[in-house]
Amino acid sequence: MKLPIKRPSRDVYSWDPFDEIKRMQEYMEQMMRAFPALENRYVSDTLSPLTDVAEEDNKVIVTTDLPGIDKENVELNLRENLLVISAQKGKEEETEKEGYLRKERSFMRYYREIPLPDNVTEDGATAQLKNGVLTVTLPKTKDVTEKRIQIE
Repeated sequence: MKLPIKRPSRDVYSWDPFDEIKRMQEYMEQMMRAFPALENRYVSDTLSPLTDVAEEDNKVIVTTDLPGIDKENVELNLRENLLVISAQKGKEEETEKEGYLRKERSFMRYYREIPLPDNVTEDGATAQLKNGVLTVTLPKTKDVTEKRIQIE
C-alpha cells in the first residue's frame, strides 16, 4: 500500500494576492522592455489637457493647455452645458541615408469635456489660441428673476 505523497501545505493565511499582482506587473514591464514597439501600439495617444475654469460676474473663462497645436486643428462645441474641446496633431518624418529609409509617423489627440453653469450661452463667445494656451470666453445670460403673482 502506497502512502499519499505529502505536498507542501498551502497556507491560505500567508498567501498575499497583491504579490500575484506585483509579479504580473513586473512580467508586463519586462515584456514591454523586450518589445518596445508593443508599448507604443497599446498605449492611448488621447490626452486630457489641463484646464482652468473661472466664473466672473457676466462670463465664464476656460483656459486649456494645447501645446504644439495649430488653431486649424482645434474644434470647440457647446452642447447641453458642456464645452467639448477636441484637438489633434500629426506629423510624418522620412529620412533616407546611405542605403536605408526610415519613416516615422506620430499622431496625438486632445479631448476634454468641461461642465459649465446653466446660464452660459454661445452667443458672443470668443476663443483665442496663443502660445499653446486656448482661452475660451463664454458670456452668461441674465438670471431669470422670480416674480411673485398676487392672488385676487
